[in-house]
Amino acid sequence: MSSVVTALSHRWEAAVAATLEPLTDIKVVRRCADVAELVSVTAAGLGDCAIVSADLRGLDLGVIDSLHAQGVWVVGLYQSGDDADERRLHQLGVDTVLPADASGPVLADAVRDRSAAAAIPAMDDPGDCEQLSQEAVRLGWRPDGSPDATPAPTSDADRAAAGIGVDDRVSGRILAAWGPHGSPGRTTVAVTLGAELASRGRSVLLVDADTYGGCIAQVLGLLDEAPGIAAACRAAEHGDLDLVALARVAPEVMPGLRVLTGLPRADRWPEIRSAALDRVLTVSRSLAEYVIVDCGFCLEDDEELSYDTQAPRRNEATLTALAASDEVLAVGGADPVGLQRFVRGIQELGSVPSGAPRPVINRVRASAVGTDPRSRISASLERFAGLADVFFLPDDPAAADGALLAGRTIVEHSPESALRRAVGEMASAVAPSTARRSAQQSTWPFRRRVPAMGS
Repeated sequence: MSSVVTALSHRWEAAVAATLEPLTDIKVVRRCADVAELVSVTAAGLGDCAIVSADLRGLDLGVIDSLHAQGVWVVGLYQSGDDADERRLHQLGVDTVLPADASGPVLADAVRDRSAAAAIPAMDDPGDCEQLSQEAVRLGWRPDGSPDATPAPTSDADRAAAGIGVDDRVSGRILAAWGPHGSPGRTTVAVTLGAELASRGRSVLLVDADTYGGCIAQVLGLLDEAPGIAAACRAAEHGDLDLVALARVAPEVMPGLRVLTGLPRADRWPEIRSAALDRVLTVSRSLAEYVIVDCGFCLEDDEELSYDTQAPRRNEATLTALAASDEVLAVGGADPVGLQRFVRGIQELGSVPSGAPRPVINRVRASAVGTDPRSRISASLERFAGLADVFFLPDDPAAADGALLAGRTIVEHSPESALRRAVGEMASAVAPSTARRSAQQSTWPFRRRVPAMGS
């Protein structure tokens, strides 16, 4: 028996109820008037399937995420022929998307079976199910019977208008730059590595997801009054985020390097919700070959101890980025305090979902740890954290300070510096296919300055 909760506009409510109520194995337990009633009813444990319409006021990514958190399967209906509403439902993460004029058997099958596979007759039996099979194909089911949740492809004209190469269809890797508190150099590593990969002909997107002290905009000399990450998350919440929309709020600051600027004030952290950021990162994989996320330091997730209901979490941006990452650049400082924090942080990092960590020790100098600092630090990390493969970045204040003062990347400002060379070695390890091109690098032209857009 499938228990169904509906939340539909007046155009579809009566028709859907009339279709489902005669069925003996499907029971409509509540016909909700609005989103608030829908969320409260499912939170109370009523219904294992929700049917919503694209024109339902207040329907956004947060609502769909709440339903999924309750284990509710979501079926979305849209006006037949309305491509915008269909695309929006897909982008909101609705499990099965159907036109509102879908036949009764198709709607019932979508409710009965979460995969929508068992109830669809085999395609090789045209005598009994020709009409239903044709409709299943029209509605976008894959050959295995599961609904196709892939958004409609972006047109070449739209891609070109947003500055995206028509042939640049990629499936990028996400690298999260994380480190313990104390400013170990997460942003420096993220920005310099991104610029290095871009200088080697790779497309890169920098995402500032630090909800405590994001500063990529300041480092690159960009305007930060219009944070790109807030605009992208807002579009994701409303189901309006696609590849073109993301490209518009992530301008290029040098050839191949796009930036999604962070929050200018820490008190705006509630704007970065987990479901929205996850959607942003998913779309980002199609925009750039490498997505480098500058994360906050804190990994605590204790809001459930303070609230009886679902509450926004300050650290969910960091936790979401780590969970979505393919690899984590774990950055630590090369001094006794920084190394102690790093060892403890690595242990804490192992307790949360994340990609494989790649240890990076920044600002290596003999004055902080004694002679032969690399050997000393390597021995300590292997002894106390079990880390063997570590990247070391030298203390190069002239290059770092000069680039910061100029509002440029170290790759642009100090291409022959020791720090740039060390980051180049790390880039070759992160992206081995770029190692050969690194030998052909030269001074890059003055970049096109574009302020962050979209708030």
